[in-house]
Amino acid sequence: MAKKEKIKKEKNNNTGEESIREIKVRVVGIGGGGGSIISGISADLKRVLFAAANTDVRALEEITKRKKIKGFAFGKKTTGGLGTGMDVGLGEKAAKEEYEEIKELFRGQDIVILVVSLGGGTGSGALPVFASAAREMGVITYGVFTLPFIFEGEKKMNIAKKAIKEASPHLNAITILPNEKIFEKVDKNTPLKKALSVINENLARNLEGLVETIYETGLINIDFADIRAVLESRRGVRKLAYLNTIEANLEEGAQEIVRKAVSNPLYSYDVSNSRGILFNITGGKDIGLTDISAIAENISHYTEERAKIIVGIMQKQKYRDKIKIVILATGCGTEYLNKEIGIKEEKKKPEKPEKKEEEKPKKKRKEPKKKKDSSKKKKISVSYKKNTIVPEEKKKPESKEEKEILKEEEKWEKPAFLRRINDDD
Repeated sequence: MAKKEKIKKEKNNNTGEESIREIKVRVVGIGGGGGSIISGISADLKRVLFAAANTDVRALEEITKRKKIKGFAFGKKTTGGLGTGMDVGLGEKAAKEEYEEIKELFRGQDIVILVVSLGGGTGSGALPVFASAAREMGVITYGVFTLPFIFEGEKKMNIAKKAIKEASPHLNAITILPNEKIFEKVDKNTPLKKALSVINENLARNLEGLVETIYETGLINIDFADIRAVLESRRGVRKLAYLNTIEANLEEGAQEIVRKAVSNPLYSYDVSNSRGILFNITGGKDIGLTDISAIAENISHYTEERAKIIVGIMQKQKYRDKIKIVILATGCGTEYLNKEIGIKEEKKKPEKPEKKEEEKPKKKRKEPKKKKDSSKKKKISVSYKKNTIVPEEKKKPESKEEKEILKEEEKWEKPAFLRRINDDD
């Protein structure tokens, strides 16, 4: 509350200084699965705007009973207010029908998090369109996706992977959570609804940690510029992101605490070889510099040598003898992205200098040859019968005297061994 009051005061202050505004984050659940996920996490996340986007009007009405979630119905002309089944083309067409309205959904936002349960028609078909609209509005866009269970069939999995491929060029970062990984946390006999709630709880905790890092101040503060530096990527570069929040006892030691932070069983990849990593440590007043230094050092071992590392530190009374770590790593899991999803990073830059080096020597070799040949043709002509080189101007003498002189010159132009042979004869 203190921070909000400070922001309001500075907005009303007419001193001419630049006003401070609060960062705006909107979480959008696309399709039936995406809507269900945000319905489950919206109660736990404060200061965040929520929107559920769907072609199915009835499903949307059920989700938006929570006042915190804004409903966004799209594609009424295409679907008549119904779902799309597994027709991805229909989901895409419905989203394109409302493209300008989708752009307005993102207006004024700083970060947009698109949550989609992939494999169906609406979410998978509309995702690339929503991602494109967000990019056009200049918003930092982070996609959080779940993949279907293996028992749902290969067709749904292929639909999900294709949606990620088509949307990823428009997204700054993506997190992929295969539903199948839930069996590493719950028994296979666990009811489906309860199993899915575990995924929702994990997502809620992770996103809550990220939002807390964005909004709350600390001893060493992480601001929006830091979040943007880790999430933002150049066009065409796809960043797989790992987001996790854990709580642990300080007695466990830095190495064990970090191990928990970097190895969430719901992920098929970890933070190894990440290019950018941001982590926020929250502890009690008794947390020491030695503890923080040991945790930071252990986390840095998982990154590349040139990785961006951003650290934040907060203190709260409720974390006495405990510690909370929020970790966001990007550029990791490239092997998983290549093999499982089929997205490979383009490597065109190193090839350009190689092509230039091959072309240059070819040009240099041709030029001197042309000059030598042309000069010979213009200045001299060769007589192979007499083994002599005769100047062109002396080919046609006009008088007898000139002929005799030429005969003497030809005699001395012959090589020495030929002159000796003629003399002997």
